[in-house]
Amino acid sequence: MTAAAAQKAPNPDLLSQVVRAKDMPWQDARFPGCQTKTLMFDPKSGLATMLFKMEPGAELPDHEHVLIEQTYILEGSLMDKEGPDAGIEVKAGEFVWRPAGSRHSAWSPNGGTFLAIFQIPNKFFEKDGRVTEASGRDWDEVWGALLPK
Repeated sequence: MTAAAAQKAPNPDLLSQVVRAKDMPWQDARFPGCQTKTLMFDPKSGLATMLFKMEPGAELPDHEHVLIEQTYILEGSLMDKEGPDAGIEVKAGEFVWRPAGSRHSAWSPNGGTFLAIFQIPNKFFEKDGRVTEASGRDWDEVWGALLPK
């Protein structure tokens, strides 16, 4: 480190953020059998990196990836249940990314743990016609302003 760098106080916004995921509790998602650990979340942009765990048979219902979603399978598997890729199974050690606008429902027949990266939260299509984000709040109210009209 140079003398000039040592004298200048660091900008806290530019410091590395260490997340000790093993010490974090799993949080129940609103979808039965699904839990998450949020590793990074930027509420201004919606960018998120999460650990996602699904019990055997758990399902993520009909949803759209608003922008690119990336998922690395740490253990178990994730399968498209409905949608254009129905039947595709991604297993431990494999990676899948989904383009903006892709829509499907997913499930984990045998359970699994995944590292998921979202550029903006998914849209979930409720049976009553509402479009929500993962917490159940109205998607447009929470995130709609981030996308160009």
